[in-house]
Amino acid sequence: MKSTITKTTYQAIYRLLDRVSPVDFDCGILCGAACCLCDYAPEDIVYNAEGDENADKYMGLMLLPGEEKVFDESDESWISWGSLLAEDYDYPDSWHGRVPFIQCRTAPVCKREKRPIQCHTFPLSPHIDEDGIFHMIICADDLPYECPLIRDFERLNDDFIKATYTCWKHLLRDPKILDLVMMDSEDRIEDEKPLVYLYP
Repeated sequence: MKSTITKTTYQAIYRLLDRVSPVDFDCGILCGAACCLCDYAPEDIVYNAEGDENADKYMGLMLLPGEEKVFDESDESWISWGSLLAEDYDYPDSWHGRVPFIQCRTAPVCKREKRPIQCHTFPLSPHIDEDGIFHMIICADDLPYECPLIRDFERLNDDFIKATYTCWKHLLRDPKILDLVMMDSEDRIEDEKPLVYLYP
């Protein structure tokens, strides 16, 4: 899927996010790396290589439009590559065709500098309120696990929150990413989910 975000911009975002962390220790020790080890693989994922018989055991994340530029698709030492058809999932109407989907095969050990943006910035989510103001909030999605950082969000580092806000502000310049964040924000508002606004 085409993106207005260049590879250079994505690389700069990755570098900034690599310099910050939600907390000053490996948060995976609190939950047994639940977000890495949770079983999640869509049934109709199409793998780029011959199927990996263990792929359904890996946690997976879809990539943002253009984010695949950061990765070397020939490197299968730690990830499995696949894709989902946007029209079959709850994506914005502006999203068409196949959406890249990767799964970490070595969780909870990974190439941390290569974690996808939605992994790098968890447990925060970008949210645009009813007045059109962009915020970082604590993830309000229904998750198949309990995250201690969501439960105890006061422990999050300020530099992590602000860096995440800065990165998402750049990403929102891409129309397709903006459409995704707008759709997710509208769904939260419509569902009247209780939201915790962290910044600004």
